[in-house]
Amino acid sequence: MLPVSSSNIDSIGYNEDNQEVYVRFLNNSLYVYKGVPKHEFENLRDAPSLGSYLHRNFKNVYPYERVE
Repeated sequence: MLPVSSSNIDSIGYNEDNQEVYVRFLNNSLYVYKGVPKHEFENLRDAPSLGSYLHRNFKNVYPYERVE
């Protein structure tokens, strides 16, 4: 997991084998987004606002679930 500077997100991670993005929020909840190509994770990682990017490009695009 990579620590990030965000008002809502603590850290993000990527499992290339499974194409899964992990997002840990500041409230300590952990979500996994499935079927995400590596370039999309890299776009999230490099976005000026991770929360906005996540909302626009992940929320209604990739299936996700809370794991913690």
